[in-house]
Amino acid sequence: MSNNNTSSNVARYFDSMDYGPAPESDTDAREWLARHAEGFGHFIDGRFTPASEGAHFDTAEPATGQRLARIAQGSAKDVDAAVAAARAAQPGWFALGGHGRSRHLYALARMVQRHARLLAVVEALDNGKPIRETRDLDVPLAARHFYHHAGWAQLQEREFADQVPLGVVGQIIPWNFPLLMLAWKIAPALALGNTVVLKPAEFTPLSALLFAELAAQAGLPRGVLNVVTGDGATGAALVAHEGVDKIAFTGSTEVGRLIRTATAGTGKSLTLELGGKSPFIVFDDADIDAAVEGVVDAIWFNQGQVCCAGSRLLLQEGIADDFIARLKRRMQTLRVGSPLDKAIDMGSLIDPTQLERVRSLVATGVREGASCYQAPGALPPGGSFFPPTLLTGVQPASTVATEEIFGPVLVTMTFRTPDEAVALANNTRYGLAASVWSETIGLALGIAPQLQAGVVWVNATNLFDAGVGFGGYRESGYGREGGREGCYEYLKPRAWAQRKPRAEVDAVAIVAANEAADAKDETPLALPVIDRTAKLFIGGKQVRPDGELSSSVFAANGQRAGEVGTGNRKDIRNAVGAARSAASWSSATPHRRAQALYYLAENLSAR
Repeated sequence: MSNNNTSSNVARYFDSMDYGPAPESDTDAREWLARHAEGFGHFIDGRFTPASEGAHFDTAEPATGQRLARIAQGSAKDVDAAVAAARAAQPGWFALGGHGRSRHLYALARMVQRHARLLAVVEALDNGKPIRETRDLDVPLAARHFYHHAGWAQLQEREFADQVPLGVVGQIIPWNFPLLMLAWKIAPALALGNTVVLKPAEFTPLSALLFAELAAQAGLPRGVLNVVTGDGATGAALVAHEGVDKIAFTGSTEVGRLIRTATAGTGKSLTLELGGKSPFIVFDDADIDAAVEGVVDAIWFNQGQVCCAGSRLLLQEGIADDFIARLKRRMQTLRVGSPLDKAIDMGSLIDPTQLERVRSLVATGVREGASCYQAPGALPPGGSFFPPTLLTGVQPASTVATEEIFGPVLVTMTFRTPDEAVALANNTRYGLAASVWSETIGLALGIAPQLQAGVVWVNATNLFDAGVGFGGYRESGYGREGGREGCYEYLKPRAWAQRKPRAEVDAVAIVAANEAADAKDETPLALPVIDRTAKLFIGGKQVRPDGELSSSVFAANGQRAGEVGTGNRKDIRNAVGAARSAASWSSATPHRRAQALYYLAENLSAR
């Protein structure tokens, strides 16, 4: 009863308030844009340079649709110049030592703090998110990443003594958190001795260009940070460039697949932070009012344009009706308006294309049987605004339950038991984040390890810190950003630095030469090895491939070393089934698993 009274009192309090507009001044930001009215160039080797082919495009303000700035369209030549500058600067940057690099990162962190208001306003204009979010979250957390990684730079020689930098890192960031993603990418790369070529999103390049300009003023050496703007073709040129040692990408799963294909076999290091369809699980013993506020933060923060947004609300049946009623009441208090208004909760989606995608998916959900509730209230004229939306009666297999909407749309489903909650939460191809709400900490901590997600929050959501690694798996990508584990993504073992690449073997030419020699009754280039049946190892034993096919393996000198089995879909299914059924290994004590690994090491050493 007390919870009901609390919820009603909160709602009446909000209803009684008269919210007038509280706009943040954009004078400084407009003056900065006016100084670049003729158009921005790329930031290469410490200065702005014009686009090599003279191409430009306009970027617009999402909340009004009006033109903000003229941006250079990067070409392969621009990427070449940026990579060359980064390559030339990298040895000197690494030779500066951890202490020297940390001083620069501390300077960048202070620079972000000193210009926090300008950065926050530019971010709100360029992205459409509320100024409260850019001011209170994005900018402070960006500074925090530079401070944190300045510490790792100082500790590098001790903590990563057997590691060296990768070299030149190509980084591609999305439009939903332009400045924060910039800090997540740049801070660890620079701290550990790499140099960077950054490609910001086509929709939101302004905060990256402003940061580069301020970094130069802070004394960052030329060539250490380079920014090349443009569309997807610019990003593709960066991914394909032979002078890049690593690609770090945050964005859509579809583009992530393309990047992984393009980098396969090139020797480039790769980390991907992709999409998500995160579950928000509420048990019947949860603090309902707190969980409702958690939902607001999980899905309507940044207009739902968050890869780890809690977009699937899973409610235990006993509280579902009450929870939905309270949530709808809370939705009525959410304010949608100009991003620079400090009294609003939601701003604009990024552009009309994204707005149309969200509308289309909501319509699809309704056609598939869901009920749609949208908070009442007029939306601002112009811009790409969309109201907070709740879809109930959603089936687990429906489009809105499986596809990432990337907008302010929450879908809800119910469960009865903890096991059913886990099954429902894991019923997705993604695996980025999850949130569990229960006053029984044993229940919450028992559920968390069963969730197939890279990050699990308990009675909270959207908690980020530079000292804690963040990332997912499955179609949410791989690799970590932040913390010690994120540092390893920008390092390689020192022993690899002197390793020479293995000579490529033209297997087709070897086979053709052997056939020609055999036709002339001459000694073949590579004598055939003893033919043995190639097998696979599944379920603790050797098994024949289902298709009974095999492939040749050639040594570096071109000689055929043997045959390996070629698996098909059935073999993969059997292997996954065997791994899934090996419950005794995961339930074994750490000591028992350590003994097994030690036994394997003994056998490898003996061989």
